Amino acid sequence: MPNAADLMLRLVVALTLGAIVGLERERQERAAGLRTVTMVSLGSCLFTIIGAYGFPNTDPSRVAAQIVTGIGFLGAGTIFLRKDLVRGLTTAATIWTVAAIGMAAGTAQYFEAAFTTLLILGVLMVLKPIEKRFFKRPSEAQVSVIVPRGDGEIEELRAALAAIGAFPLAIRIHELNETDDRLEIDVGLPANRTTAELLRQLRAVQGARQVLISRDLIEDRVRAGN
Repeated sequence: MPNAADLMLRLVVALTLGAIVGLERERQERAAGLRTVTMVSLGSCLFTIIGAYGFPNTDPSRVAAQIVTGIGFLGAGTIFLRKDLVRGLTTAATIWTVAAIGMAAGTAQYFEAAFTTLLILGVLMVLKPIEKRFFKRPSEAQVSVIVPRGDGEIEELRAALAAIGAFPLAIRIHELNETDDRLEIDVGLPANRTTAELLRQLRAVQGARQVLISRDLIEDRVRAGN
């Protein structure tokens, strides 16, 4: 069995490599960020060490197999589905792959763990702009707008969205006063439509004011007020 210093090195390597990947996810403000990804790598490393050296008369591959299964359940919790929009698949895949990095560190395969970390960063940081450039996909926008209270307020907004191929995923209504409501709408937006086009459609709705559109979390934000 390796000595304590060797085991500590494996844990530190797993923590460091997991944190490197976690920083990228944190920068993108994903559901699984720095702490989550780091803990996945560190935990996988420790489980691997326990499986390999904690029970000498058992098959260590059993623990490794359970890590893969358990991480699959954790990754599933980061996936969100709304109509035809699926989000979180990349984060789930990242968690799954980072677990493999932790397992590699736990078996002292440092080169494999470090090289895989570099490959993950390449996939997350290099392939993303290529994907956006050549493979257009629907995106999601969050809309906040104040409209006069009435029976047809939601239908008017639906019609405005449909004119550019957009559709509401969820609608939340907040009563502001006796005459006005604030609507918060999660909108599915076609890849060939821009935030500016969505803004123009919403401003064309009679009585609509104080429109706020937020698209892709912190990117491409537009404000308009009357």
